[in-house]
Amino acid sequence: MSTQSASRRLSGIDAARGIALFGMMSTHVFPLYVPGTASATWIALLFTGRASALFAVVAGIGLALLTGGSSPRTGRSLSMDRRGIAVRAAIILLVGLVLGGVETNIAVILFHYGILFLLALPFTGLRLPALAAWALGWTVLSPVAAFLVRPWIETAVLPTDVGGNPMFEHLLVPSTLLADILVTGYYPALQWLSYVLIGMVIGRLRLAGLGVQCALVAVGLAAAVGTKLIGSYLLGPAGGLAALLRTPEAAGYPLEAMLDVSVRQIGQGTSWWWLAIGTPHSGTVLDLAHTAGSAAAVVGVCLLLTRRSPRALLPLSAPGSMTLTLYALHISIMSWADQLLPVPEPSAVFWFQALAFVALGIVFHRLNTRGPLELLTSGASRAARSGLTPEAGRGAGRTGS
Repeated sequence: MSTQSASRRLSGIDAARGIALFGMMSTHVFPLYVPGTASATWIALLFTGRASALFAVVAGIGLALLTGGSSPRTGRSLSMDRRGIAVRAAIILLVGLVLGGVETNIAVILFHYGILFLLALPFTGLRLPALAAWALGWTVLSPVAAFLVRPWIETAVLPTDVGGNPMFEHLLVPSTLLADILVTGYYPALQWLSYVLIGMVIGRLRLAGLGVQCALVAVGLAAAVGTKLIGSYLLGPAGGLAALLRTPEAAGYPLEAMLDVSVRQIGQGTSWWWLAIGTPHSGTVLDLAHTAGSAAAVVGVCLLLTRRSPRALLPLSAPGSMTLTLYALHISIMSWADQLLPVPEPSAVFWFQALAFVALGIVFHRLNTRGPLELLTSGASRAARSGLTPEAGRGAGRTGS
């Protein structure tokens, strides 16, 4: 593949990552329910669950590209890649723990994100057919596993989660931290590994091909629409919603309205019908398939729009190339903004950050450099990869991200 083709491909993926960043920011800033009602806002309906899933799917694409793209590396080269990814994950974990100590009501994704990188390491040497089989199986079975193991965790581990974002102090309660990371937290790695594996499947395709890009859009849209139709049938004519309304967990909650945004406040252990919902962040098969399908479609559209010009989506791809830095900056800004009195208008808070991040991204792009945290992670990753032999290190430097 030519250098020009690779540039276009990466530009489209960076644009998708930029959409994920701004989508997550919008759910952090704007209300998710219409004030005074139980109705979801358009921000919630459009971005809740989908933006963070897109972030995770694109992470999987990145892992696939780091390990050879459509021709996965093997042997010593793969070992080098895995070392680099592990160091990258360790830095993300540390950044996540630091941000976990910031006073904010935002569920910071970075610690769980780093864990997902580590969990994905055994899959980085798989070729497309085997990887696709694992992705499909994990997406179907992990929600069932979580449903079965959650009641045991609730009796064997106290507390069952860290009660917020993971921080350094939670390393002293490893059982609770492990339960939070894998099952009970806001981004349960048991189910969220599905997104990374699906992203790796996408990254193993020849992404510069027009047919592949169109297929991503078509298959992604089919999955997104199809899961919604299946969910509507299961909760409607099949009797799922009526069954859930009769469960003790749903008593006192406006369940029908909550199904559009979140049901995390509701315990879900007494009825298998909870696996029929497709609510954002519910971690069911329908939720995972819908949000992953949406992510695939977005990636396909971004790749198509940047086929002729890598700069076609520069306001998205430039900040999308430095999302670790900008996400950390966003969490810090939101922590400060939440303390202001009077409380600033959400639209002002969002657009101040969005425009500033676009400007920063374009400046760094013009300077042909990356964000500070991206430079740190890529530099440490390269150093770790080149630690086996000098010759391998020079080769890894040419083919890396």
